Amino acid sequence: MDKKINNSKILFALNKPKGYIVTRSDELGRKTVYDLLPEWAFDDGWMPIGRLDLESKGLLLFTTNGKVGNALTKPGNCMKVYEIWVRGHVTEEHIKMALIGVKSPQGLLKAKSVEKLGIGGAKTKLRIIIDEGKNRHIRRLFGAMKDPKFGTPLKVLDLKRISIGSFKLDIKSAEWRFLSLDEQSRLVPNVY
Repeated sequence: MDKKINNSKILFALNKPKGYIVTRSDELGRKTVYDLLPEWAFDDGWMPIGRLDLESKGLLLFTTNGKVGNALTKPGNCMKVYEIWVRGHVTEEHIKMALIGVKSPQGLLKAKSVEKLGIGGAKTKLRIIIDEGKNRHIRRLFGAMKDPKFGTPLKVLDLKRISIGSFKLDIKSAEWRFLSLDEQSRLVPNVY
């Protein structure tokens, strides 16, 4: 394993492409994130911190340290930033509703921040910040709202996680790298 002196020994990042599931193995034979990683990541028990669904892409962190995993997944502990494309016209009312939250079987789904980045036809690009990650959180949040023009549910077409806490995605799709010790200490100070 290539562990340079200035690299973390407990955290690495992967830029997950679409079409890979975040699990150690899949009974249906689908590709997993471990297909993108060296064998030692699986053999040495490196575990993903949180999840991204099959159709989502972007930053996924791995660790062998349970305290680090807990610190980064505990609700309210760590901001996660996403850029998404939504099918439908996202209005100021939708943004207010996302900030207040919508009820779902998984509990209250809400965002800490929603910023409209652009519009392309009947699609809206948004930057979303959440501080927890329930199952399919962002997809369910926007799916609970309706397009005012067509009356159909909004649908997240593309979702990319671009940062977790202080760590910003800076690697190409399907590539991975260890965090530096500096990045590690900023992301999880006092947790080892």
